[in-house]
Amino acid sequence: MTRFVHPAIDEITLPGVLAALADPMRVDMVRKLYTAKNGLCCHEAAPCCDLPKSTLSHHFRVLREAGIIRTEKHGLQHISKLRRVELDKKFRGLLKLVLTLSDKEK
Repeated sequence: MTRFVHPAIDEITLPGVLAALADPMRVDMVRKLYTAKNGLCCHEAAPCCDLPKSTLSHHFRVLREAGIIRTEKHGLQHISKLRRVELDKKFRGLLKLVLTLSDKEK
């Protein structure tokens, strides 16, 4: 059985979050999760459909280890949810700022 490691909120660091969000593909994944109420499965959160499964798994692991998402297994699917409330409590407005600034770069 797959067990996911999620850092506690006090273990999440600003450099770790910013490093995870330095990749445009992960920012696109976070953008999709930002608007999803109940989380998304891997293929729904993927920025494009032609990514190898190993690449997608890597991106989810980086986001999870940085404390940006929480992943739970539901049957055969892995559902990822943005830790929005926790991150907003620790770094008020950071996610919204990063997503807004990355929108302007497009």
